[in-house]
Amino acid sequence: MQIHTARFHSSHSRIEKALAHNMPEFAFIGRSNVGKSSLINKLVGRKQLARTSHQPGKTQLLNLYLINEAWFLADLPGYGYAKVSKKTRGKWQDRLENYFTYRTQLTNAFVLIDGGIPPQKIDIEFCNWMGEKGVPFALVFTKIDKRKYGQGEHIADFQSELLQTWSELPPIFKTSAVNGQGREELLGYIQEILNM
Repeated sequence: MQIHTARFHSSHSRIEKALAHNMPEFAFIGRSNVGKSSLINKLVGRKQLARTSHQPGKTQLLNLYLINEAWFLADLPGYGYAKVSKKTRGKWQDRLENYFTYRTQLTNAFVLIDGGIPPQKIDIEFCNWMGEKGVPFALVFTKIDKRKYGQGEHIADFQSELLQTWSELPPIFKTSAVNGQGREELLGYIQEILNM
């Protein structure tokens, strides 16, 4: 897939007020500081489309980007640790649950996992929750370029953790927002879904 156009469309604090449209929508979500905004920018070939920050929890709204005038990319708030109040984290959690439960435009979600660290309980629980809700999603391991010690083992361990409750794993991608690894595979997967 070639990305010809990618533009910010709108931000929403409440799912019920988000844009109603009939285009396919692909959601990107992950634990705070997983590199979501950087990966989105690399994916669409725009350096500053999604705002990046060294401070976890920068994305606090549902941000919609219109891609190729044909589908929407939804950048969702990170789950888990962020330097915000417990009350704010609770609101984000409610919004995320509402999004995945009621967003009829959602076509597929990409759950981003930091490939450089051991499996985190919150990531496993989120994947299991998505499975229980029947939300179609793929796993996207980020920061593959870091070459951290044990990285391959961390990814294998994460898969093993999921296989304790899953009979078959979701599609898996290994990516880097630095060198572009996995970009073509992700775009090809999106194209495949759009062609269905």
